[in-house]
Amino acid sequence: MRSPALDSTLMTVTPTSRQFGFTLVEVLVSLVIFCIGMLGIGKLMLFASRANDSAYQRDQATALAYSMFDSMRANRSTALTGGYSVTNVATYQYSGSGCTSTGSDCSGTDLAQYELSQWQQALALSLGPSGNGTVQTNTTTDPSTGAASVTATISVQWDDTLAQQSFSPTASSQSATQSSDTTAVITLESVL
Repeated sequence: MRSPALDSTLMTVTPTSRQFGFTLVEVLVSLVIFCIGMLGIGKLMLFASRANDSAYQRDQATALAYSMFDSMRANRSTALTGGYSVTNVATYQYSGSGCTSTGSDCSGTDLAQYELSQWQQALALSLGPSGNGTVQTNTTTDPSTGAASVTATISVQWDDTLAQQSFSPTASSQSATQSSDTTAVITLESVL
């Protein structure tokens, strides 16, 4: 048997006051929140892509600098006399004949010129047309032993405008001719 209080409670509930789905306002609010989240994810993906490109170019620059160190160590006698020293490899003009390796009939200087021209092409291919490099050799004398020590310093530069625009908001309003803000430089030093 039912109690009269329970019957009165059941009778006051009408089927039209129950909610069976979402209202249009709730759907629109959730859609706006979803879109804002997707825009944030899109911006994050763009930022990550630019950072990845910048890291790849830095990795390529490091590998190219080490390849020049390896070439200098393989042709050590020419490297010790400054045969690899060049201040702007992008404008370097190869004037050698057919010297392509240490086994061919060429001098150490010819081989150094050939390797610098190959390095110039590799910089342009890996880092774009703005890829450039310098090679400097410095001889120092150890005061205690009197022995000469030759140190090679290799710098590689490239245009890193896209990454700089992502990492600092002021870079987008600067001119691309300001190389100090858009050029990335990696400098490595090694004793030959």
